[in-house]
Amino acid sequence: MARTRVLVVEDSLTVRRHLVAVLSADPSLQVVGEAGNGSEAIALCEQLRPDVVTMDMVLPDVDGLTATEHIMAHCPTPILVVSSSTNRGEIMGTCEALAAGAVDVMEKPRGDEAAGAWEHTFLTTLRLVSRIKVITHPRARLHDYGKVHERVGGPALPRPSQPAQRYALAALGASTGGPGAILEVLRGLSLPFPLPVLFVLHIGEPFAAAFAEWLNQQVEMRVSYGRHGELVEARAGEVVMAPAGSHLIVKGGRLQLTRAEPRHHCRPSVDVLFESVAREYGAAAIGGLLTGMGRDGAEGLLQIRRAGGATLGQDEATSVVYGMPREAQLIGAVERVLPLGAIGPAISALAGQGSA
Repeated sequence: MARTRVLVVEDSLTVRRHLVAVLSADPSLQVVGEAGNGSEAIALCEQLRPDVVTMDMVLPDVDGLTATEHIMAHCPTPILVVSSSTNRGEIMGTCEALAAGAVDVMEKPRGDEAAGAWEHTFLTTLRLVSRIKVITHPRARLHDYGKVHERVGGPALPRPSQPAQRYALAALGASTGGPGAILEVLRGLSLPFPLPVLFVLHIGEPFAAAFAEWLNQQVEMRVSYGRHGELVEARAGEVVMAPAGSHLIVKGGRLQLTRAEPRHHCRPSVDVLFESVAREYGAAAIGGLLTGMGRDGAEGLLQIRRAGGATLGQDEATSVVYGMPREAQLIGAVERVLPLGAIGPAISALAGQGSA
């Protein structure tokens, strides 16, 4: 059986030696190259064509973000960012790298973890990332709004007769590849956007809070974590992110954060959010399921559709991982299948802010 070929990019010799030692101890992995700066990383990736890259963000010469953007544009390769969470600049760069096409992120070892715990997580995550067939640089590929090829999703379901502009809320869910997809959808909304936008993204702390802060700097709508007990209508025209480690639901017109059991090994779970939206808003809900591994969100999106709400799913061509949207389409949860660049405008049209 062929071993997974890994390129390690890390400027600290101590950290790089540790990563190489951990990887070399696994018989299913092969370290084919090491780079101490971004220029070396780009050259080795083009020369060696590894199966997966571990990428540091703070590098001499060319930084990790620039290296990530170049790799995803010219030799698309699954990238696992291994980043420090103690440096604000580095953590913001990590968010940029995720939006630029890096698949996943994990913290560098702090030294206070249980023996072998970080190493186990690192190897597990790396193997998962290495199996993803990444698409060419999303920033170069997904802005082509002129080529919108919409497909009809599952079989038509009866929809209650409602007046125009009846929608009250939009809810989104994403996982692998989600940072860039969420950014693209929000940038595609016509402003001023009249509805609250709630979303779940599978990303752990400390990077989740940093992503909300980073996203708030990238779009004109206010983006922040949801707070338990706040009125949903008070967040009209704003974006609410589910905090890492808590389910986000709507009940009685208010946001609620719960520590209920994970769904699909996820907390927050897209299904949990979507199911609450279906119960609370019914035909006044818009649901959108974006790129991601697994099936979280599929059943919840189906509930929104059965309640008469509008449901959208990202298409395969623009998905980093066509897992969650595919599962939703297979069970008839997706009313309209759209390329990523068309989802924001479609939501705007549903909200009465543009043409369908």
